[in-house]
Parts: sequence; C-alpha cells; structure tokens
Amino acid sequence: MNHYRLLSFSATLAALLGLPAQAQSLVEMYESASSFDASYQSAKLLFEANLAKAEQAKAGLLPSANLGMGMNRTRISSDTSAFDRGSYGNQNATLSASQPLYRPANVATAEQGKKQVELAKAQLQAAEQDLIVRVSQAYFDVLASGDNLNFVKAQQTAVAEQLASAKRNFEVGTSTITDTREAQAKFDLVLAQEIAAENDLRIKKIALDQLTGKTNASPNPLKVPVLIAAVAPDDVQAWVNQSETEHPSIRQASLGLDVAQLETQKAQAGHKPTLDLTGSYSIAQNNGSSSTTQDYRTNVASLGLAFNLPLFAGYATQNRIRETMALEDKARTDLEGAKRAVAQATRTAFFGVQSGLGQVKALEAAETSSQSALDATKLGYQVGVRINIDVLNSQSALFDTKAKLAKARYDVLLGGLKLRQANGTLRVEDIQGLNNSLAK
Repeated sequence: MNHYRLLSFSATLAALLGLPAQAQSLVEMYESASSFDASYQSAKLLFEANLAKAEQAKAGLLPSANLGMGMNRTRISSDTSAFDRGSYGNQNATLSASQPLYRPANVATAEQGKKQVELAKAQLQAAEQDLIVRVSQAYFDVLASGDNLNFVKAQQTAVAEQLASAKRNFEVGTSTITDTREAQAKFDLVLAQEIAAENDLRIKKIALDQLTGKTNASPNPLKVPVLIAAVAPDDVQAWVNQSETEHPSIRQASLGLDVAQLETQKAQAGHKPTLDLTGSYSIAQNNGSSSTTQDYRTNVASLGLAFNLPLFAGYATQNRIRETMALEDKARTDLEGAKRAVAQATRTAFFGVQSGLGQVKALEAAETSSQSALDATKLGYQVGVRINIDVLNSQSALFDTKAKLAKARYDVLLGGLKLRQANGTLRVEDIQGLNNSLAK
C-alpha cells in the first residue's frame, strides 16, 4: 500500500510540474501485475497450499510414533483400620510406533499426491497465461484508445480548417450558408466524439493501473513502420496437435482421470488385508497399591505384527467400487470434452489471427485509397466541382479507416497471444517478442 501511495504521489507531482509520464514496456507491466494482481496472487497461494496437501498423502506410507504419559493419585479411607489404606498413586509413560507393511489404499493415496502436484502446476500455468493475456489486453486497449483520441483530434483540426474555409467563402460570396452549417455540424459532432474518446482513454488507463498497481501508466506505442509477422506454423492442425500435450486444461483433465483410476484402486483395496509392524515400550512407577504399600516399577516392551482382513462391511465396499468406476468414466469423458473444446478454441483463434492479418492488409490499402480520395476531393472543392460536404465525408472516412487500422493491428498482436493461450503454449517469453515491436 505504501508503494502504491508513493507511485500515486510521484504521478501527481509529475503532473503538477508538467513532466511527461515515463512510458513502460509490456514486460514491465507484466512484472508489476504478477506481483500486484489479486487473482494471480490467489492462484500462487493456492498452488503452495496444494503442494503441501500433496505431501500429506505420503503420510500413510511412513511410520508413526506417539508418546503418552499419565499420572494419578488415589486415597482410600475407612472406619475400619484394616481397610484404611491412605493415599497411593502411579506415573506411566508409553512410547508406541507403527510402520505400515502392506496397505494398498495408502499406496494409491500416495500416488494421488504425486498427481496433485502436477495438477497444481497445470492450474498455476493456466493462471499465468490468463494474466499474460489480461495485461496485454489492457496494454493494447490503452494504446488503441489513445490512437483513437489522436485521430479524433486530428479530424477536429481538419474540420476546423474546413469550417474556417467555408466561412471565408461565404463571406466573399463563393459558397452558400449550407456549407458553413454543414461544417459547423461536423465540427460539433467531432467535438462530442473527442469527449467520448477522452473518457474512454481515461477508463482504459484506470483498468491498466488497477491491474498493474501503477498510477498513470503510459504504454510504449508500436514502432513505425508497423511490422506484423505471419502465423508460424501456418497450419491449424499443427497448433491443435500441440495443444493435446501442452494445454493446462487437457493436462488437468488427464491428471483428473489418473486420480480417478487411483481412487478406484483405493476402493478395491477395501477387500484386501492390511499388515502393520507395531512396537511399544512403557514404564510404570507405582507408589504402592490398594493391597501393598511397597513402591515398585514396571517396564514393558512389545513388538508384533497387526494383521486385518475385511470380511463383510454391509456391501459398502462393493458400492464404493461402483461409485469410483462411474466417476472414472466421467473423468474419461471430461478429458475427451476438454480435448474437443481446446481444439475448437485453437482453430477459432488461429483463423481469427489469419483473418486479422487480412483485415490489416485491406485497411492499409483502404488508408492509402482514402488519403488519395481526400486529396482529390479537396482539389475538386477548390476548383468548384466538389462541395464542402464531400470534403467532410472524405475526412471522416480517412480518420475512421486510420482508427480501424490501428485497432486491427493491436487485435492481431493480441490474437497471437490468445492463439498460444488457446493451444496451451503461451509463456512469459512470448511477451518479449511483442515488446520488441514497441518503440523504446
């Protein structure tokens, strides 16, 4: 909390002094979020708890020891002197130990503990991948919103120039009042768009600050010219095949099946005998008894085997086996469902990135065409073959295309991360690749 207040104070001081905010890279934002985000911290703590829980499963195979101690005092009084014993007591201590020799259920439980460790790792990996995508999403949302605001301001400047031109032409009598009113209406509309864009940027920055623990975060923009690599490998089936061994949800479902199979083994062990090695050593110090006043001490040592064979448990074991076998079939079905869902999500993400790349190319061409159309329309307006509304519409088309192009580029970059998340191969190192595409 003190660190967060210090960041807030620094940002406020920088704003008061008119200092520019220092831009942060995507890697810096992720590192901040990994130590600040509550949901990711919760996942890490759950991972540590699951590791400790998994270790508990080994206890059934290890020896156990207990130390017991006791002391009592007894007083006997009677109106007959022959029975008036007075007080006496004893102190005792017993050390006992046991080592399982044959317990099939405990062996299966220990194996389940090992599976739980792998399951906890898969859960933490899924949380890490989710954090990478959330940070990148918030990062590019701020950039896209900032670009949109800049385009709106540029459009406002262009419309203001067109409005001033329309007013001058009207004053000298070369145009009608309609041109002026159309330009004024467009200027007022762009002003409203600017207010909305400023608010959207403010909200996007708040979301990024909330995620990373920073105040007034300022992401680095993309390098110019913007270069976006194609999907590699360019084969959707290769991505799907990779997901079957890499995706955390498939690994969790597979481990869930292993745990269910071990649970069936535990249930079947209900029919099997158990054998333990037991031993104890006890010391008793007696200060007399009801029959004697003499103090004496007793030491007892024992070593043996404890054997138990279940004979009948009211059909509980048989029904438990049926239950675990049904749950095992359910886990097998869940694994198949997870594979299908991941394959579908991977295909969707892959074709989404390919479609995004196509849109970027199309919008780049549209941007060039819109700029050429605007230049031609302005020239036509100057020579009198075009009217003011034509120029305004061309300006709107150009800046709308610029905003869509910027958004499409961010969507493709983010889509690459989501594709890797979809097939389970997303790693922290993948952020560095995106970081290299940002301006320093």
